[in-house]
Formats: sequence, structure tokens, C-alpha cells
Amino acid sequence: MLYMAAPIATSAINTNRTNVIGIGLKPKSRIDRERLGLSPEDAEAWQKKTEAEFALWATRKHACDATGINDFYAMQQLALVSWLTSGDVFALFKQYPVTPLEPYSLRIHLIEADRVATPDYAGAMGPINTFGKTKDGNRIYDGVEVDKDGRIVAYHIRNTYPLQYSSEPTEWKRVLAYGELTGLPNIVQVMSSERPDQYRGVSYLAQVIEPLLQLRRYTESELTAAVVESFFTAFIKTESNPADMPFNEVGGDTEEVSTDPNEYEMGPGQINIMKPGEDVTFADPKRPSSGFDAFTRAICEQVGAALEIPADLLLKAFNASYSASRAALLEAWKAFKMRREWFANDFCRPIYEVWMAEAVARGRIIAPGFFSDPGIRAAWLGCEWIGPSQGQLDPVKEITAEILAVGEGFTTREQSTIRLNGGQWEANIEQLARENAKLAEANGIMEGGGTQLTNAVKAVILEAIKEGDDNGKKKNAPDD
Repeated sequence: MLYMAAPIATSAINTNRTNVIGIGLKPKSRIDRERLGLSPEDAEAWQKKTEAEFALWATRKHACDATGINDFYAMQQLALVSWLTSGDVFALFKQYPVTPLEPYSLRIHLIEADRVATPDYAGAMGPINTFGKTKDGNRIYDGVEVDKDGRIVAYHIRNTYPLQYSSEPTEWKRVLAYGELTGLPNIVQVMSSERPDQYRGVSYLAQVIEPLLQLRRYTESELTAAVVESFFTAFIKTESNPADMPFNEVGGDTEEVSTDPNEYEMGPGQINIMKPGEDVTFADPKRPSSGFDAFTRAICEQVGAALEIPADLLLKAFNASYSASRAALLEAWKAFKMRREWFANDFCRPIYEVWMAEAVARGRIIAPGFFSDPGIRAAWLGCEWIGPSQGQLDPVKEITAEILAVGEGFTTREQSTIRLNGGQWEANIEQLARENAKLAEANGIMEGGGTQLTNAVKAVILEAIKEGDDNGKKKNAPDD
């Protein structure tokens, strides 16, 4: 309810969605080529083919979503919002018939947290069951079945929602956590644990429900007071019979005129006729309150501290200095990166593994030893999940810092490219090579025994060398 009606709660969830997932976590294959015995060229070719093959499945709604509504990257956004709002979310693996345009049978069906519940036949009573037992003695906690050692073995999914009025009878399906033959997951659960032996998640907003609720009520009260203050209402005292002045009666022209002598209304342009001796006195609330902004920000700072989102980012108001705003972003991105890694481990990597197993089994991807050696299998499955970059408050300062870090070997060009704009360094290099060739041709660079520059280009280069860099160091001209 807060996510739907309280702006601060909505901002907290959507800020995580935009920064953790953005337009989607894209896979970047990173196989262990040394263990697989591949050359750099062969490894790069295999990785590009695999990424293209995955995109064939992930970018088509009907190819990856069991409901046909979202592609894989939109499903990531939906899964993250559901995880943070409800505490956890489930992704069920299904198999559909293969078609010429859809060469993979794998489909993902997102299950909302409310539908995973303890069956009523497991011994629990009431509209919302929490604990139960199976016939073989396994315990069921809110739909999660665990064995005597506490290991999750199955999930129980209902076809309706709790307290839903439906002519369809409620039924439960027991889904094994892992396939008995393949060992691959049949369903994955996205959640973050806060305590040992915790099998269901807690809403991201749980710790701040009360302050967010009161802040919403306070905001609504101030808004209502401001609307009332905007009304222009006149009260006329008269010695004559008020019925003799039938203009702007209470109720207006479109409604039935009220005959209650004690009824008065307020509204834009409203005129009320009062009897002799009657008077209307209003308290002066002085609304909107002058302290509204300061009080709201103080609450948002406390809420942001609990949610690991600084108030500047929660309110989308960067009115402080560059250093303060950057510190707020850096602090928030520690939590965003942590949740991104959690989400990739719980959602993206298991799905990628199941998809890869089908791709290798169907022969669309050649991966020798994938099904025979777990170590080789892990080498083929190496993959990074790249999401949106942090963004830049001052591009000049931040790009300069990345250049210095690359120059000293503290980071790589590929890592810097991802941090700055989420791009791919290798793809940029290939594109730049094509662009530079066209630019060289346009500037009069000719092919010959060596590269010959026009006099105009030589003059520009020599002038740049003569000036040197900002530190006063002279640059040496290349031999050519």
C-alpha cells in the first residue's frame, strides 16, 4: 500500500530498480579459457556466439516469458520490485514446445510471494497458513518445505491468492527445488536473509513502515489544508429573509439545493447567505506550515539511513556541494552493487545455467565436457552481469580519475568503460577503428609504403608537440 500511495516509499523501491537493474543486467561471457585449452581468439569467438545465442532467447517475450508479457530484462525489473516490496519472489522454470522461431523450450514464470503458502491439507488452519508438515515428516514454513536437516526440498504454490474470492477452488502444486535427474533448479527464490534458518524474505520497507505511513498522512493533511486555504468563500449577513436572495445557494445549480438552515459550504467562488446575528470565525492554521520541508527532510534522512539510500537520492534533490552529493552517491552505490550481486546470484546465474544446459544439449552451442565434468561446466558458465553505471556529477573530474587509474594499472580500460557509461570497451575499439579509418580518409591520409600526412595535419601535430602537456613536459613526436 505504501509503494502505491506514499511517494517516498515509491522512490525507495524505484531508485533501487533503476540503479540495480536499469534496462537490465546484460551477460558478458567470461569463460576460463586456460582450463578449457582455448586460444584467446577461439575464446573470444565462442563468447560472442554464446552472447548472441542468449540474446535470441532473452530479447523475445514469447521465447523467455511463460506469460508472454516481458522479455528477460523487463522480467529482471519486475522480479526486483517484487522482491523488495513483498520480501521475496519466485521464478518457476517451464518447458514449452520448440518452434522454428523459438528454438528453446525454456520459459520463466514469475510467481508472487503471496502464492507460495502452506497447504491447508498440511495441518495448518486459517485463511493464511504458516506452518505445516508433510506425510513423510518434512516441515513447511510459509510454503517452503524443508527436510529434517533444514535443507529446502520443495515449494508449495497455490493457484489463487490468500483471501481471494473465486469460484475456482484453491489447489496447491508441489514443485521440487531441484530436478532429481539433472540437479538443475526447477524454481529459484530471490530474497535476502536476515536471520539463520530464515526461509522467507522480509519487505525492504518493513523497518520504515510506521514513519512512512505517518509521513504520508502528514503530507496529505498539509495538502488538504493548502486546498482549503485556496478556497474563496463569501459570507453575507442580511436583515432580510435569506430565501429572498436565491443566488449561489448551497448545492449549486447542478445539485439539489439544501434546505438545511445550518448548512454552509466552502468552495471556489462560493457565496453563503447568513441570517441576522450569525457570524463565521475561522482558526488561522497558517498553512502550509513553514517547517514542512525541514521536517519532511529530517524524516527522509532517517528513512534513508535505514534503507541505505541518502536523503539527497531518496528525494532526488541535490542541493549540496559536489563533494557532498558525490559522497551520497558513493554511499548509495555500495548498497546497489551489493543487491545487484545478490540478484545476479539468485536470479540471473541460475537461469543462465539452465538455458546453457539446454543450448548445449540441443547442439546450438558446442561445449565439450559440459555434462561430464563439473569443473569444465563451471569454466564454460563463467559470466559477468553488467548493469547501469553509477553516473557522473562532474564528467571531467571523474573521467580524469579513470584515466589516471588506468595509467597506473589500478583498473582496466574495460572496467573503466563499464563504470563511466556501462559500455563495452572492445566494441568501442572496433567501432573507433572503423571511424578512424573513415576520418583518416576524409583528412587526406593516403596509403603507401608508410602513412603520409598532409601538411595541414603535420602542422597541427607539431604545434601540439611544441606546446607540451599541462605539466610542462614536452611530448616526443613519433618516428613516422
